[in-house]
Amino acid sequence: MRGRLIAFEGGEGSGKSTQAARLAERIGAVLTREPGGTPLGETLRDVVLHHRVDDFDARAETLVMLAARAQHMAEVVGPAQNNNRTVICDRFSHSTLAYQGYGRGLDLADLRRMCSWASRGIWPDLVVFLDVPPELGRARMARPADRLEGAGAEFHARVHAGFVEMAREDPKGWLVIDGTGSVDEVAAQVAEGYDRWAGVRQATPKPPWEL
Repeated sequence: MRGRLIAFEGGEGSGKSTQAARLAERIGAVLTREPGGTPLGETLRDVVLHHRVDDFDARAETLVMLAARAQHMAEVVGPAQNNNRTVICDRFSHSTLAYQGYGRGLDLADLRRMCSWASRGIWPDLVVFLDVPPELGRARMARPADRLEGAGAEFHARVHAGFVEMAREDPKGWLVIDGTGSVDEVAAQVAEGYDRWAGVRQATPKPPWEL
């Protein structure tokens, strides 16, 4: 049996990292992040987020993200799933669609194919989207902005709109959480939504090839 993959998504300052850690601790899941999660992935994260390259092409940015994901799948996510462990990831392929697709304007169909290739065909079983208006997310940021965080209000508005659209297109696969409350309030919503999703999934008969 393959372990579940749960991705936390949202814009900057949405609280994903905090809530991903809270849920992982609650259910005993493997916690990881993208870009990152491996030594190579963390190096590539530094390249794409902290190197001030004025002419960083959007395609080059995408390929760096996908390289980090491919290594992440090989080293962390894939082995954990093969051991029937649930993995909770702070960002996964839908961030590529939101940031490089909706945000940068790259073709979404191309990005979906590239994401599938990098992740060996694995997409999240559940996406937890913390819906926070971009202006509130920016106000929450207490540290200097990295290269993507500092990309501008219009960019982040497009990213947020992309997440909203993807959630609307796949209501069964996305858990949309109002992320504007306190940490504890949001955590309670996440726990309730996850339990509801897991209960429905458990009650649904599996096809013969998954028994």
